[in-house]
Amino acid sequence: MDKRKEANLRVKRDITNTLFALMQKKSLSEITVTELVDGAGVARASFYRNYCSKEDVLVTLIRDVLEDFRGKITFGPDGFYSYDTVLLSFQYFRAFSGYILDLYHSGFVSVLLEELNRFHESVEGTMPSSSIQKYQLYMYIGALFNTAIEWLLKKDPTTPKEMADFFFPFIRGRQIGPFSRDIPGQR
Repeated sequence: MDKRKEANLRVKRDITNTLFALMQKKSLSEITVTELVDGAGVARASFYRNYCSKEDVLVTLIRDVLEDFRGKITFGPDGFYSYDTVLLSFQYFRAFSGYILDLYHSGFVSVLLEELNRFHESVEGTMPSSSIQKYQLYMYIGALFNTAIEWLLKKDPTTPKEMADFFFPFIRGRQIGPFSRDIPGQR
């Protein structure tokens, strides 16, 4: 990687880390771009070369992580929603738990959910808007997202693999455990 790209990545990382540190002390609306660039030790022009707004810093981080995730997924016989992808999802939730919990506590976790929805839409491709099948996508990401958020909030020591082992049967339509009794037509 050339030195300019490395320097720009460092600038983006410093801005992002400074924003999250400031969000520990005050709301995003109270943070100024001036204190953000001063805290990051970068020029104001560097901020605006990379971002349109403070919110854009959050969205860019989420999109960068999702693109990294996209590069690591494999499409096997089960397609995108395989056990390996579920496991990788929980590994990413754990790896980025600090950022995720900061977004949650700052009231911006909905930004993450919206980006997850858009990411999964891009993976699935276009679907007719009249297709009821499109709701499976949102059911999947909602279940995964809410499960991961609760897991992180509770600081549960359960490993990503244990979470994937628990979660995967539900998305495969093999409801197990106490809930299976409540599903009409299931035995």
